[in-house]
Amino acid sequence: MRRTEEGRAPGGGAAPLHDGLEQPQRNRAVMVIMLGIAMAVLDGTIVNLALPAIGEELQASPAGAIWVVNAYQLAVLGLLLPLATLGDLVGYRRVYLWGTALFTLASLGCALAGSLPLLVAMRVLQGLGAAGLMSVNTAIVRLVFPRRLLGRGIALNSMVVATSSVAGPTLAAVILAAASWPWLFAINVPLGLFVLWLGRRALPANPWRAPGGVRIVGLDVVLNALMFGLVFLGVDSLGTRADLAGAPRGPLWVPLAEIAAGLLVGVAYVRRQLRQSPPLFPLDLLRIPVFALSMCTSVGAFCAQMLAYIALPFLLLGGLGRSHLEAGLLITAWPLAIVAVAPLAGRLIGRYPGGLLGGAGLALLASGLALLAALPAQPSDADIAWRMALCGIGFGLFQSPNNHIIVTSAPAHRSGGASGMLGTARLTGQTLGAVLVAIIFSVWPPTDGHGPFVALGLAAACAAAAAVSSSLRQREV
Repeated sequence: MRRTEEGRAPGGGAAPLHDGLEQPQRNRAVMVIMLGIAMAVLDGTIVNLALPAIGEELQASPAGAIWVVNAYQLAVLGLLLPLATLGDLVGYRRVYLWGTALFTLASLGCALAGSLPLLVAMRVLQGLGAAGLMSVNTAIVRLVFPRRLLGRGIALNSMVVATSSVAGPTLAAVILAAASWPWLFAINVPLGLFVLWLGRRALPANPWRAPGGVRIVGLDVVLNALMFGLVFLGVDSLGTRADLAGAPRGPLWVPLAEIAAGLLVGVAYVRRQLRQSPPLFPLDLLRIPVFALSMCTSVGAFCAQMLAYIALPFLLLGGLGRSHLEAGLLITAWPLAIVAVAPLAGRLIGRYPGGLLGGAGLALLASGLALLAALPAQPSDADIAWRMALCGIGFGLFQSPNNHIIVTSAPAHRSGGASGMLGTARLTGQTLGAVLVAIIFSVWPPTDGHGPFVALGLAAACAAAAAVSSSLRQREV
């Protein structure tokens, strides 16, 4: 008899036995998962390089064109957790396929859009589809891989996400060299149709039932979207103020008010969620100590990553005088190291405690960031590259074991909630990192050379704190 993974059904009974898919269905499902998450992640950054051309063709200002990016990100943020909970209720397969269908249709709409308002509207719909893909991504990974291979499956998923997150500008450059900007979206149409066709045949249904009587309340969905949306808009405005050093800026109170309003909405939202079972915002999962520590670890790690990712271009271009090409190649050493380490991290899961692996990886990340903050005045490219690679090795060693703990520490029938929280931790950490960079650059402008070094030092401290949080999980095992 095959080994089984047992969830909890309503009323406390055991859920149907399940331990992944047999071959060749597993390989087909993996192809669907990886193609889907790659499309969703790529479209978060692939359009950035084309914004000037889009603004010129659609007669939009730079401030208007940036909404082509913001609309997508806001839609993903606002619907990530509701769609994760919907996956627990109606099935991850159904949410994934409907998300893929909407993403594909909206991509065609983006390609055909003849005005900025229509393009932004299509990007909102595309973001809603992407939220469907992202929200249940790791929950489906848990269904597809047997427990003995789940670590490798999560590592493969992490590697695809890491690669896609940095491949957007490169892929955009290749497409724009041969075609116009609508093809950045049109390329999704055949890929999306293939994912839909194969996904209907390969993806498994949930092997357990959702608790009876549970439903999604519209007010909670609105509060969730407002909370994340207002905070995102405020953080984005602060980041814009930091980027436009020396340029006219709007009043500081506007982004601060947006962030404050988002936090106030969040307080009301959380109070409502505490009275619900299971809640749309998975507060019940945070009562599991190892899950809560893993979330803290993830927030700290992604905060450190965002601090570094924003500070490094300023350091390399302004402080160290590198060209855009040189800076891009040097920064690429970080994600390439993640891709190289991810398979090793997957094989180590299960052999060594996840808290120990995550703590060791984050210690390496903190060391790499501290070494970047302590670069000599005239470093060689090799001096910079090996420090970047050390950061990538550390992050790659942390990410897969941490994701594995988040997914597997939740009950099986709450895999959707865990999957949504995994994405929420990433976005929360990145948002916090962006806020901290904006504050640092307002005190130490990046043009004077000090701001990037301060940001890197703080990133090292965040990574070190995350390493401590990861190590504390050993007590909870």
